Amino acid sequence: MRCFLAVDLPDSLAAGVAAVQDRLSDADGLRFTDPERAHVTLKFLGEVSPDRIAEVEDAVESAVEDAGVGPFDASVGGLGVFPSLDYIRVVWVGVGDGAAELTQLHEAIERETTALGFDPENHDFTPHVTLARMDDARGKVLVRRVVEDESSTVGSFRVREVRLKKSDLGPDGPEYETVTRFSL
Repeated sequence: MRCFLAVDLPDSLAAGVAAVQDRLSDADGLRFTDPERAHVTLKFLGEVSPDRIAEVEDAVESAVEDAGVGPFDASVGGLGVFPSLDYIRVVWVGVGDGAAELTQLHEAIERETTALGFDPENHDFTPHVTLARMDDARGKVLVRRVVEDESSTVGSFRVREVRLKKSDLGPDGPEYETVTRFSL
């Protein structure tokens, strides 16, 4: 199973995510994510054999406990790109309030999952919600202008859990299913 750990945005913020995506709709070369599946990825695990799921669940349970983070409020807004405005691969909306707590959760999960043999991240963690992936540079100028000139606010929500999710890649994009929930 292709798995990752995430904090899902509530359905109530899907319209806000879609509204930000609409500002980028004229940019060619973008492949938009489904606003109904919006989430903040804390750790991408990749392929996990079903017989290792219990081991991963134990590690994440321990990580969430060790992070010492209780339920908290998070705000979503502000545009950015990875890796840079000169070479755009991902367009995202960031996390303001709650970024420190998400980072604590990420760091604890990173420690536990790398101890199990999962690959460590090779970049700094930036809490974000992916809006689109850029397949080619045709729309780069428009994306750059929107990112530099516009502020965006999606909304706020209460973070109460981390989810282990599996991702099945289909013709209409990925389908996500929650495997396990870890309460804060």
